[in-house]
This record gives sequence, C-alpha cells and structure tokens, in this order.
Amino acid sequence: MSEHDTENAFRNYRNTKHFGSLDGLRCICISLVLWHHAPNIFSQNVEVPMVLTRGFTGVDFFFVLSGYLITTLLLREEDRYGRFSIVEFYRRRLLRIVPIYFLVVTLTAIWWIGVRGQTEWLAYLPYYYLFLANFLVGDIPLLAPMWSLSVEEQYYVLWPALLLLLPILRWRIAVVVPAIALIYAADAALLPRMTLARTENFHAAIPVVGYGAILIGSLAAILLHTHTGFGLLWRLLGNRWTSAGLFILLVIAWQVMPGDLRGWPNFVMHWIMACIVVSLVIREDHVLKAALQWRPIARIGAISYGIYLWHLYGLHIGNEMAFALGLEKLAAARAAFPIYLVSSVIIAEISYRYFESYFLALKKRSRVDAGRIPPLSGSG
Repeated sequence: MSEHDTENAFRNYRNTKHFGSLDGLRCICISLVLWHHAPNIFSQNVEVPMVLTRGFTGVDFFFVLSGYLITTLLLREEDRYGRFSIVEFYRRRLLRIVPIYFLVVTLTAIWWIGVRGQTEWLAYLPYYYLFLANFLVGDIPLLAPMWSLSVEEQYYVLWPALLLLLPILRWRIAVVVPAIALIYAADAALLPRMTLARTENFHAAIPVVGYGAILIGSLAAILLHTHTGFGLLWRLLGNRWTSAGLFILLVIAWQVMPGDLRGWPNFVMHWIMACIVVSLVIREDHVLKAALQWRPIARIGAISYGIYLWHLYGLHIGNEMAFALGLEKLAAARAAFPIYLVSSVIIAEISYRYFESYFLALKKRSRVDAGRIPPLSGSG
C-alpha cells in the first residue's frame, strides 16, 4: 500500500462519523452472551466442541469494543475543542447506562425482596447501585450479568482523568502499555493478587482482567488516532479480507485454547478481538460490511445493551413456559431456548423504544456531536 493510500485512509477514518459495522459486531457479542446463558440443548452423551463453550467471551468482546469507542469519542472531542469535558462525559455516560440499569436492578429487587420476601438479598443492593457487583460472592437472581457494568463504570471513573493528566498521546501509550502488561501478569498469577478486606458477601481478590480488555481497546483507539499508529495498523490490518480472517482466527483460538483462559490465552484473545475492531473501522468497505450492516443484525446490535440487561428475564420466561407445557430436562431446554431468545429481544426492543430512547434524546443535547461515532449501546 502506497503512502498516498495510507494518507487517504487516515483522512477517511478521521472524518468517519458513524462506524457502520459496529452494531453488527455488537450483535455477535450479545449472541455469544445469550448462548452462554441458554439452556443446555445437547444430549448428555454428545461431546460439545470447545468453541461452543466460549459464549462468556462475548463480555470480553464488549469490553474491548467499549474501550475503543469511548476513547475514540474522547480523543475526537479533544481534537475539536482543545480538550474534552469530564462533566459532559459523565453526563452522557449516566444517561446511557444508569436509567435502564437502575430500573432492572430495582424491579428485580422489588420482586425477590419485596414480593417474595427473600430479605437475605438486601445486603447485596448497595453493591449493585454503587457499581460494585463485580466484587460480590453471589448475585440476586436475574442480576448475574451486572458485574460487567461495574467493571466498566469503575474503569471510566479513572480513564478520562488519566487522559487529561497525560495530554500527549505518546505519554498515554507509555502508561497504557505497562499497565496492560501488569494486568495480564496478574491474571496469569505471575504477580501477587491485590486483596481487599473480605466480608460475608464481598470477594477478597480484585478481578483485573476485565480492565485489561477495556485498556487494550483504548490502546487501539489511541494508536488509530495518530498518523504513525494508523499507518502501522493500516499496513497490518487494512486489507478488505482481514476482518474475515481474524474472525476465523478467533474461532480457531476458542477451539484450541485451554478451558481456563486466564493468563496468556486471555491476552491473545483480547488482542485478536481488538484487531477485529480495528479491521472493521479502519476501512468501511471490508468484506463483512454487508453482513454486519444487514438491518436485522444491526438492530439487534443497537438494542444489545437492553438485551444484556433483560435476557435473564427472557430465560426465566422460556423456562416457565416449558414447565407449564409439562416438559422436562432436554425437551424442556429445547422448547425454552427459542422462547428465551425471542423474549429477550422483544423485551429489549420495548425497553429501547419506550424507556431508553427518552434518555438517549437527552444524551444528545451536548456540545459533542454524538453522531461522530455510534453511541455505546452495547455496554457490558
């Protein structure tokens, strides 16, 4: 690729206001999560390929994507106004994340604690409302996915401030790279685990690898934002077919990696995910464009945050309907599975149209051009 091609690609990237394939990527991420929590539809005597046990990595993919998007938004605001506003950042973040999150937590608490009288869950509520659920030993039923929202919000308490304290991009890279190395070294147990005072409901160890995935996404955003970094990534990942090849590589990695991904497997997987994100935004005409921007796929991606928050409600509906039909075990699981998927999407669509959209409209009323990059509808 010539220097002229690289210059044009960099200019196009910096001028792109909407990365059209990222809602499709969100659809893939939330599909992995849905698969992870789905009833087991396989017979006990069937050996399931390792790749089909990796649904939980959809959360890792969301982390990487979140780090990339949020950091890109901040860097572009910084370019436009000379610096970004932390107040505006938290305002946008609050309006996107908190209303629907608090609604789900509150409705769930009312049901389990108020209606069903299971008051043992009362002690857990502060952890959810303060975004500390990732430290809980257990979870209130239907709220198990909330730990990932806690990881993200903890990260974004510190990340914008760090960017302001390090105004030069190369300083940011010099801090981020060692931080990533430390996080994955800790994940591999090469460093002592950080601990907190343990309580009855509170973990003692600090879970760190989720922060590493977000940080890798943030580093990808910083590199793409610089002429030199973009040029390097363009030469490595700028081919139209790169995105398809990377998805195949990720599937192979899921299959051949050990069951426990802690340490180097997480590090490799998160970097492959980051490279996929880069390959989808570095050029709009990649080979997967039609599939990822197909309207039904893009719509599921657009409402994926709601699907993430509500999908255990959909699972509950599917299980209850299978039980009402008198089905048991494998038959019940196979009947509940499609009901679970459809219910999750329907509930999320209703939530998006009649609740989240109000706050999204408020979110757009800021000095930042919210259309510059897609809103983070797939957090978690």
